[in-house]
Amino acid sequence: MSNGASGVAGDDGLSYEQARAELGQIVAQLESGGQSLEDSLALWARGEELADICQQWLTGAAARLEAALGDGDTGDGPTATPDDSDD
Repeated sequence: MSNGASGVAGDDGLSYEQARAELGQIVAQLESGGQSLEDSLALWARGEELADICQQWLTGAAARLEAALGDGDTGDGPTATPDDSDD
């Protein structure tokens, strides 16, 4: 895995997919119950870390996408296409 400047995921070095998969496992564990309060709190804290890692990846991807689209087209409004002028 290569981490670009905008794709750095944190100290864990996890990819987005790895962090998301582990987060899903933690959610399932918390939903199933049966853990002690201490274990539940540790799982919750790890889940928060993983959510932050996923958010960093998504923010980096959005920045790369925005850079690829260029400064002129932000996608915020309608744009004219050749099909719009069929008068």
